[in-house]
Amino acid sequence: MTKEQLNQLGKTLWDIANQLRGAMNADDFRDYMLSFLFLRYLSDNYEQAAKKELGGDYPEPGNDDRRAPLAIWYQNNQADIADFEKQMRLKTHYVIEPAFLWSSVAEMARTQHADLLDTLWKGFKYIENKSFNSAFQGLFSEINLHSEKLGKKPADRNAKLCAIIQKIAEGISGFSNARDDLGDAYEYLIGQFAAGSGKKAGEFYTPQQVSTILSAIVTLDSQDPTTGSKKKIKQVMDFACGSGSLLLNVRNRLSAEGGSVGKIFGQEKNITTYNLARMNMLLHGVKDTEFEIHHGDTLENDWDILNEMNPAKKMQFDAIVANPPFSLRWEPTEALGEDFRFKNYGLAPKSAADFAFLLHGFHFLSDDGVMAIILPHGVLFRGGAEERIRTKLLKDGHIDTVIGLPANLFFSTGIPVCILVLKRCKKSDDVLFINAAEQAEKGKRQNYLLPEHINKIVESYQFRKEEERYSRRVSMEEIEKNGFNLNISRYVSTAQAEKRIDLKDVHSELISLEESIKRATLTHNTFLKELGLPPLPLAEKD
Repeated sequence: MTKEQLNQLGKTLWDIANQLRGAMNADDFRDYMLSFLFLRYLSDNYEQAAKKELGGDYPEPGNDDRRAPLAIWYQNNQADIADFEKQMRLKTHYVIEPAFLWSSVAEMARTQHADLLDTLWKGFKYIENKSFNSAFQGLFSEINLHSEKLGKKPADRNAKLCAIIQKIAEGISGFSNARDDLGDAYEYLIGQFAAGSGKKAGEFYTPQQVSTILSAIVTLDSQDPTTGSKKKIKQVMDFACGSGSLLLNVRNRLSAEGGSVGKIFGQEKNITTYNLARMNMLLHGVKDTEFEIHHGDTLENDWDILNEMNPAKKMQFDAIVANPPFSLRWEPTEALGEDFRFKNYGLAPKSAADFAFLLHGFHFLSDDGVMAIILPHGVLFRGGAEERIRTKLLKDGHIDTVIGLPANLFFSTGIPVCILVLKRCKKSDDVLFINAAEQAEKGKRQNYLLPEHINKIVESYQFRKEEERYSRRVSMEEIEKNGFNLNISRYVSTAQAEKRIDLKDVHSELISLEESIKRATLTHNTFLKELGLPPLPLAEKD
């Protein structure tokens, strides 16, 4: 599918969402819309696998039979269903009965079937309970088909669902069934819903342009970025993964460079967003064995695989990306002071957990890994506990690059943010500062980065380029003289020096202008005299 067609598909689906959500807010409607798209993907994938498994036995429906081909096969081969489903569970890792397939549900919607709501509810539960592993469990748990937001009475809710599903089915019927196309349309919708939900969007969405910068940085060779992209990232993690788009960007970036990611790890506290991330992975063709998304609290570190006390068995990641909540208030306990993530650096203050998130990720970074994290500018210069953490990270040689981004790039906040790039073992003994604060295109509601802005940031990082009023490598001695303050404008100011005004030159220019005016007035008065009109007065000198 071309980019134009893909945008058209996304726009078609977004128009449907706007037409049908009525008084429902964008956040609520998002969950229905995206879940139905996901069901369509699972169904298409399952039917293709079934066709391959059954070969010539897979039926072609007659002209008058609008049932799914699999429904016809089930009816004619009841004794073989158990064996067939066993094989499908091994191949696709989930099972969908014919009645729950998208084609069956869409047909019920077309005919305004009274049992559509009940069928959908049973179908979602069936997929969750009959799946091969935990990737599918509870996947639709936050989709409330019985919500009064869909309608006051069950019949109203059923009618609303019929309308939504019928419109989606019609809207996507003219487009390709390709997995990545539907995945990209899904991403497009996530972005559109994020734009419509303002501050709440910060919970689940990192703008694609910012995501592109982070993924480009962590996929470059960590010790010598000038050599280009890595060929393999064994494990990548985002400990505040939202809808998972940042992780998918890393995977796509490496794939475009001919490389691959071994396994994707994500953690998300919000259960709705956690489900969204798992759907997003599967929709983009990431097999359920190739990712692990955990629902839990990163700061409390309640994920068993990250709580291994034996250093030899500690989880390590070659690439870590994150856009955690900015300056979140938290409650650091005495016990947390002894936590292996924090004890060498100290605890972040109650008022802002920014460094707690950073230290959590940094603890699991491999020796040759790269971490890129989005944070508010306060982490660069605030005093107290944050100053102590920042100073130790700098003295230990772990802060590699500080990138200042323009204001108003995010849906959730208008403040400018920065990207910190950290490494356990970095080659250079300086810190690269990139001040891209003024490198943005103004939009109606949001500013956005153009490809040339993104490329300039990535190339400056890759080749450690220096450019006046944009980027500079700063020695540790200079940073130490500044009290380990990393405020970007201290090292790279975008301000232009005011042009020096020479008063003598200005005086001469004014005299010259006065002479010109006098000559022009005399010439003009000659013409006025010929016409019998009174002359203009000449300017008098003071």
